[in-house]
Amino acid sequence: MAKVSRPASSGTERISAMDRLAARWLGRVRAPVAITSQPEPRSLGQFARGQQMLAGNFLMAGELLHAQGTVPFDATTSEAVDDVQGFGWLDHLAAVGDRPARDLAQAGLRDWARRYGRGRGPGWAPGLAGRRLIRLLSHAVMLMQGCDRSEQTAFLRMLAHHAAFLHKRAAHAAPGLPRIEARTGLLYAALSLEGWPERAPAITTALIRDCDNQIGTDGGIATRNPEELLAVFECLGWAGQLLSENGQPVPDTLGDVMGRMSSALRCLRHTDGGLIRCHGGGRGRDGALAAALSAHDALSNMPPAAPPEQAMGYIRLASGRTSVLIDAATPPLQAASGRAHAATLAFELTSNRRPVVVSCGDGRSFGPEWHRASRATASHSTLALEGYSSSRFSTPGGRRLELTDGPRHVGLEFRHTPYARAAALSHDGYGESHGLEHLRYLDLSADGRVLSGEDMLIATGRAAQKRFDEVRTRLGGAIPYALRFHLHPEVEASLDMNGTAVSLTLRSGEIWVMRADGATLALAPSVYLEKGRIKPRATQQIVLSLGATSYTSQTNWTLAKAHDTPTALRDHAQDDILAVPDL
Repeated sequence: MAKVSRPASSGTERISAMDRLAARWLGRVRAPVAITSQPEPRSLGQFARGQQMLAGNFLMAGELLHAQGTVPFDATTSEAVDDVQGFGWLDHLAAVGDRPARDLAQAGLRDWARRYGRGRGPGWAPGLAGRRLIRLLSHAVMLMQGCDRSEQTAFLRMLAHHAAFLHKRAAHAAPGLPRIEARTGLLYAALSLEGWPERAPAITTALIRDCDNQIGTDGGIATRNPEELLAVFECLGWAGQLLSENGQPVPDTLGDVMGRMSSALRCLRHTDGGLIRCHGGGRGRDGALAAALSAHDALSNMPPAAPPEQAMGYIRLASGRTSVLIDAATPPLQAASGRAHAATLAFELTSNRRPVVVSCGDGRSFGPEWHRASRATASHSTLALEGYSSSRFSTPGGRRLELTDGPRHVGLEFRHTPYARAAALSHDGYGESHGLEHLRYLDLSADGRVLSGEDMLIATGRAAQKRFDEVRTRLGGAIPYALRFHLHPEVEASLDMNGTAVSLTLRSGEIWVMRADGATLALAPSVYLEKGRIKPRATQQIVLSLGATSYTSQTNWTLAKAHDTPTALRDHAQDDILAVPDL
């Protein structure tokens, strides 16, 4: 992947003193006469979340807030503050769309204006202001409906304030998603507010320049966060649609950038429509990826291309409605050291629309301890030496741990045949600590029914073998390690055949069976860290525990559909989209 500018690694955009000063000084701007063009809402809200809000329960980035008749803005975690200040809750209330939902949205807006509207508070980072302005303009009809003239004037003044602020500060937003959100919000203002349209070409040019700096030649971003890549893609897609709807030319450069990004996202997409969960990213909001790709295909007027095998440091093996996504690159130590995972050579497997093998996910919204644990190698489906990760974290004690060191070299070679999609991978993340290199070979059959794996630990060269002997002697003759396969919470696992096999039953009725040579299978507790919940979900993991006693240790395993399980079946197990989910 090509080098791109380094984005902020903190995870939340920091507000500078100049941001605060500009927000307060520009709060005196005169309101525009009118909204000349109101863009359609494009972000997807959830009816169930809107219903929860009407009941007084607001789940913001894992933090549950309570309020009746208004929106609570007193979040404590930085992620929850960004969530509530970004006005994503408007999407959920708009999904409900009735009068109580409109009244709650207007009450929340009035409360925000009273507390923060003059440039105070935590919501005036440029990226966050751009995100908020997109929602304010997209839901302007709902927010102004039934209001008197003074309230409508106050709303227009708020829009003008945001536009003036972004005009001054968008270029100073943190690189990456915040910069793209700030530019897109400013473009929304330019094409929607009276007196601003002549600024649209310059804003579009600046947006394209940021894309050139932030998006790699393979369509990826430096943080290697798939969900963040989707968020950037969504913003650019909204910008392109807005330009087209307002009779503005969509630059070819923007189309080229989005074409590369759409290919990358198709590579990172499982057969169930979700993204691989790694380096701080989740699977994405339900339907968001499909909607973004469909909108891009319609805008480009080109048929969708087949997913590439490699993008943004991940590879994809897919056949017969089974997808295997693998982290096949070094962690983003420079771009996102505070969020990067020690996940090199970890994989996820999805069959039809059911995840089977997963990673634990990102624990940031559940607190610092969960965040640190979720980034360790043991929280991913790969090989881990006991007590060690393939990448190293900074010394404990700070509020946020940085990933400071990792594998220097990650090897990759595709070995496809007419009968299978296969890849040979390696990394040297345990070289300095144990003198060992991890080799992994994954082979997905052409019908998608069998995933075969071979994992090896080898010590090559005098220095590595000397280090291995020292560690092995200190540990009593063997270096303990384990292969872990974390399971999705909806997978029912049971030990069969006197503990030599594990049967996995999916909600669709599919049955998969895992076997291993030279190792004892065991089931152990695990967790599934899912964004949008207030606590982790309990699940299980398959663990193969072994010990390295020589310079070469090898384990073979298979994960295969049971013989009487069809390759494709109708999956009738459906969730009630109108049901209020458990928090």
